Amino acid sequence: MTTSANTPTSVPEVRDPLRIRLRETSPPRLDGVWWPQSRDLQAEAADLIDNFPVGEQGRVYRLLYSRPDWDDSVVAGRGVRSVQARRGPVKVGSFPSDDTHLMIVTMATGKRLRLLVVPSSTDPGEAHRQLLAAARDGRMTDGSDDTDWARWDDVPT
Repeated sequence: MTTSANTPTSVPEVRDPLRIRLRETSPPRLDGVWWPQSRDLQAEAADLIDNFPVGEQGRVYRLLYSRPDWDDSVVAGRGVRSVQARRGPVKVGSFPSDDTHLMIVTMATGKRLRLLVVPSSTDPGEAHRQLLAAARDGRMTDGSDDTDWARWDDVPT
């Protein structure tokens, strides 16, 4: 899988609604797709937490992110450990060499949801196609699907 471009994107002053599509049935690999509006981990993770569709799983408890997807994923040589959401700080984590383009969302019930992160710089038409395809099929949409899925299943919460 290719690494995300490191071209910084500014955080929009006026935010669009959360651009996310979740699968309704048990997925083969992905639970949904998320298209953030920038590469700013703090702003986008807070938006995801604050606006995540609330259902029977409750609220977002923790996030695990892929570092190459974000411009500010490392602070003082370490991965970011928390983000400030409206309700207060939320624990986050990452794997230093991860390049899966996934955001693992752990819900209050303990359920883990795997979201494919579509780069914020993606053309809107292509991003929409990826949102629909991955949410429908539960697979990576760039043709590469060599992710070590078991590794993500055993991550402690």
